[in-house]
Amino acid sequence: MAIKVASMTRWQKQAWLFAAVAALIAVLSIEGLYRTAAVVRMEYLYTDLWHRFAQVRVEPAHTALVMLDDPTLNERPDEPLAFWTPHFAQAAATLRQAGARLVVIDFLFSGSPERWIKQLGLMGKDASRNYDQPFRQEINQGGVLLAGFRVGEGDSIDDFVLPSPDYLLALPELDLTGHVGLANLRSDSDGAVRRFAMTEAGQFARSESLPHLAFAPLAAVRATQQQITAEQWVFGKRTLDLVQELPIAFAGPPGTFHPLSFRKLLAADALSDPDVKALAGKVVIIGAGYAGMNDVHPTPYSTSLGGANTLMTGPEIQANIAETLLSGRFVEPLSASWRVALFLAVLGALALVCMRLPPWRAVIVVIFAAQVAIVFGYLLFKRDIIVPVAHLQLGMVLVLAFLSLWRLTREERERNRLGTVFGRYVSPQLMEALQSSSELPELGGQISTVTVLFSDIRNFTTMSEKLTAREVVEMLNTYFARACEVLQAEGAIIDKFIGDAIMAEFGAPLAQPDHALRAVRASVALRAVAVDFQRWMSDRFAGRDLPAFDIGIGLHSGEVVMGNIGSPTHMEYTAIGDTVNVASRLEGKTKETGCHILASQATIGFAGGSVRVGQVHQLDVKGRHEPVPACEVLGFNS
Repeated sequence: MAIKVASMTRWQKQAWLFAAVAALIAVLSIEGLYRTAAVVRMEYLYTDLWHRFAQVRVEPAHTALVMLDDPTLNERPDEPLAFWTPHFAQAAATLRQAGARLVVIDFLFSGSPERWIKQLGLMGKDASRNYDQPFRQEINQGGVLLAGFRVGEGDSIDDFVLPSPDYLLALPELDLTGHVGLANLRSDSDGAVRRFAMTEAGQFARSESLPHLAFAPLAAVRATQQQITAEQWVFGKRTLDLVQELPIAFAGPPGTFHPLSFRKLLAADALSDPDVKALAGKVVIIGAGYAGMNDVHPTPYSTSLGGANTLMTGPEIQANIAETLLSGRFVEPLSASWRVALFLAVLGALALVCMRLPPWRAVIVVIFAAQVAIVFGYLLFKRDIIVPVAHLQLGMVLVLAFLSLWRLTREERERNRLGTVFGRYVSPQLMEALQSSSELPELGGQISTVTVLFSDIRNFTTMSEKLTAREVVEMLNTYFARACEVLQAEGAIIDKFIGDAIMAEFGAPLAQPDHALRAVRASVALRAVAVDFQRWMSDRFAGRDLPAFDIGIGLHSGEVVMGNIGSPTHMEYTAIGDTVNVASRLEGKTKETGCHILASQATIGFAGGSVRVGQVHQLDVKGRHEPVPACEVLGFNS
């Protein structure tokens, strides 16, 4: 009894040690995947779903949205949008008088109406000089932020699309960096916009005094009166640098910002409108929201899992970024230390629990833990903390896989014992079948009804005379590899190779009711392999004047004895009996009859009516007094 207790204790120590090692390996694996972002799209599935579940998370308090919409355009149907700068000037003036903190215009004014007027001679000279004067005056007051774009790597001036020089010259002190932001939006590998950085340009733009801050971050820096040319900025409790990327803390799905129609700013009584008054003290982003405009983007609210076609306009994304910074509400991924601690705690506990459970219960526990992780991740997301749930679940699967491996090693001794008994006698395929079977065949012999297949290479002797020994081996190995693949696909046991011939059985050592049909399918597939292999022979041994590669296949179904044949020192588990002899003889008759596949009437009967046959032969077979009826197999009926 003492020995038994000591043995159990040693096993328990090994089990707990393996559980700890399994948890540690899983943690290291998923942490490596997290750092390399190899499976980041798995995380997007959860965070995007949580965004849609949460719906409106906060009401924007620092940023507002004004959209140039269809009702506004319909009021002035004959005015091309390129000539709307006086209306933008009026809107900016209205917002300034209403007490807006900053006016941010998300339009690219790359062309000047005055230049078009002058070029086309549409109006007098005064118009070509003064048409944009109100807009330039608003720009010059410093309360308007304009948009530009980086279209290349940002290494030269040609990589930037900026507002017209007429407007740049109107900027206070010609300060491009403080009044022009780059409106590029960063998209992830799936095309969705989820994150932002303070800058959208590199060192070249800074050294040349070109715009380098991103559009919405520049608005936030201006609104909080921080230094434009600084290396870091403070928003809420966060200090941000130029290159740091952050998740956008979306206020909610598209429409959360309740955009104000641009036409309300153009009304005569705009300053008395409560909606306009409500813009006091806010950063106001003016953007396009009319039908046909292309500034719409996928976000967490519009990815494929339940949110198709819910795109968000560029201006509203800019508003969300600005609101993120001005509110100081950041969506925080777990820090590295907390993340690793979470991985260790959860996976370590899971490994210890599952080690003590039967395999099926361990699977249930892992499934349950994965669901708990989803709920836990969503609850923390509601508090603006992102937990890498997908990585945690992947770690759970790894722990389960490692524990399954441990259990398999415990069972390996039984498999090794089985291998000791049968390993010298049977093929690897048969060994695998025996190990997976709940019942072992009788070593002395077991009667089974099977279909036996023989296949032989035609003109092999002639080929062997024209090839070297190494080339013959190469040819046989290449062909046998392809042939065995199609045979095993139909559940055949590769009994043996006899020179250039293959012997296989269907229906043993484990019973297969459709063994004949499997054998016929395998023979048709084997014939296709031979046809394809002729091309390999032609390429490999071009110019060697070899006969065409071809094979003959014989099939016969009936009873055989499956057992151990041989001497006490060397035995082979194989099939013997008249069925084997007939199958071999039928294969030998294929050349004589001009058929590629000959199947006995017994095999055709077992296979059913789906087999399409050709010539029917009454074949004299050595060892048989009566002819054997056999059919040429052509394929299957459609």
